[in-house]
Formats: sequence, C-alpha cells, structure tokens
Amino acid sequence: MQKLDILAIGVHPDDVELSCSGTLLRHIANGKHCGILDLTRGELGTRGNAELRTKEANDSAMLLGVTVRKQLDFKDGFFQNDEAHIKEIIKVLREFRPEIVLANAVSDRHPDHGRAAKLITDACFYSGLAKIETGVNGENQEAWRPKAVYHYIQDQFIHPDFVIDVTDYAEKKRASIMCFSSQFFDPTSKEPQTPISSPEFLESLYAKMSLWGRAIGVKYAEGFTVNRYPGVKDFFDLQ
Repeated sequence: MQKLDILAIGVHPDDVELSCSGTLLRHIANGKHCGILDLTRGELGTRGNAELRTKEANDSAMLLGVTVRKQLDFKDGFFQNDEAHIKEIIKVLREFRPEIVLANAVSDRHPDHGRAAKLITDACFYSGLAKIETGVNGENQEAWRPKAVYHYIQDQFIHPDFVIDVTDYAEKKRASIMCFSSQFFDPTSKEPQTPISSPEFLESLYAKMSLWGRAIGVKYAEGFTVNRYPGVKDFFDLQ
C-alpha cells in the first residue's frame, strides 16, 4: 500500500483528466504521490464501451504517472448515495489515506456529477468514524479522514474559489485527455457525435483554463470550489 498525498475521484473515466489532470501533474512533478479512483466504468456513454474506456483510463494513468488508478463497479447513471456505496469508497480512502481528495463538480450538466460530489464528500466524512467498520482481504481498516475535499469544475461554468497554475502541464493534460479517443474528437470515428466529441469542446475547455489563468497572471489554470474556506499563512502565500 502506497499512502497518497492526493486522490482524485471521478464518477466516470475521463472526469479527472478533463478537470484536474494538470493539477495532478504539477503535484507529481513536485514529488507528491497522486492516485485516481473511477466510481463507474462509464458504460452508459454514447461512444465506446466499458472495456474500452477501462483500457483508455489505464493508458492515461501511465501517461500521467499516477501512483495508482482504481475502478469501482458502481452502476453508471443509477448509483446511489447509500451505505453500500459509501462503504466502498471508504475502503479506498482507508487503504490509501490521502491528505486531499479532489471530487466531481457540485453541480453540472450531467446529473451523475453533482450526485457523485455529495457521495464522495459524505464518504470522506464517514471514513473518519471509527465505529464504521470496513475491511480488505480479511483485515479491519483504521479510520481515516482526508484533511480537505476540493471540487473540480466540469462542463458548466462555476466561479472557482481558487485556481492552480497548470501552464507547464497543459500539453500533457491534452495528451491524457486524448487517451480517451473513443470519447473525444476523432475525424475518422464512425460513432455518433456527442456534445464532447467535437473539436469545439476541447477549445472551450482550454478557454476556461485561459480565463482562470489570466486572473492570476499565467496562461492556464484549473479551478476548484470548496465546502469550507481554506486558510493561508500570510498574504504572501497568495498569487
């Protein structure tokens, strides 16, 4: 077991790549151990299938250099915020003991995203309660609660509470996104067009990153929202 500094959780494979992979790359370059957890296999997606998306997710994980990528088998579109689902996430949190969790957007065009945001937040809280018992391979797990949960921003524009400079990692982020060739722009694809398969979709993604970057005087940034406000040591920590 490798303890993680950051665990990025997405309800679908590619959620993390689209929204916060630049942030992961920045922290990995600074020596942090980062991982990804996909809650579903994205089997309801119009293009591709669960097996292909799992392969694409593993290819992306290799490119990003994350310490671990795990996939749960929640039912795409129909998972619930209930005891069974929460406990499956708790098992992963207690296994890897991340300091920070990155989670789906609190509200978005896809209803799975907001529902997953609440599920992940609840699991992070309950993971810290010792009276909730979980085990892996016959061994009981110790309680663990991440220090913070931050929500990345997805399709809908949400004003971020803070942004992270990812300028140096923008091209590698694009490469990680394109690992999911079944989902995004491919002029040779014979599959149906979707809202995310046009070249304009990636342009809009980088336009948002450019807007957030401009606010702090850099080319590209990724935005996050918080459930509780973060603290800084002094004014000079702010960019």
